[in-house]
Amino acid sequence: MTLLAPFFFLFALNLRLLHVEATRDTLTSVDASFCHGGLEVIYPEVDIDKCLIIPKKLKLREKVSTVWKAPQIYFSRAQKNKMYVLVMVDPDAPSRSEQTSAYWRHWLVMDIQGKALKRGERQGTTLTDYHPPTPPQKSGFHRYQFLLFEQLPDKPVSLTKQEKLSRGKWDFQAFIKRFDLSEPVATVQFLTQNYKD
Repeated sequence: MTLLAPFFFLFALNLRLLHVEATRDTLTSVDASFCHGGLEVIYPEVDIDKCLIIPKKLKLREKVSTVWKAPQIYFSRAQKNKMYVLVMVDPDAPSRSEQTSAYWRHWLVMDIQGKALKRGERQGTTLTDYHPPTPPQKSGFHRYQFLLFEQLPDKPVSLTKQEKLSRGKWDFQAFIKRFDLSEPVATVQFLTQNYKD
């Protein structure tokens, strides 16, 4: 029996390492609960319709950061006669443990027609051009959040002069209040880290 003890110890240690490796790239319950409403963000090789972590395999993290352009946006529940505002932000700039540049605004589109969203098109007015996820090296995982708001008919959305000067340290809550955007009708997010990490 004493000869088997080291074997069982090594076996248990290997199981623990496999468990840690298997769960390193899994979402926390908080991250998983962010997504609701049926919003789809479609990149060439990744269809994001629920909260997920972009896998490193097939160089997907590299492609989402350096190759792919703005994704296709699809929202089947859009009301044809309504207008929507799409926001993409990184609340983890420059890192999740030190969010001193949050919210980093990656994309902002207003006046998106509901009938276009139902077809997976994003016809609207771009206020902030799409900027791909580019988390700094050694900064861990960042959340990239897409939020879709219903736009009030007589309340055109705009950015202040100060907001136009910088994408970082965006007061997202003030923006939402300024245009009475209320709660988002749909949200989805993915997590990724620098593809060289």
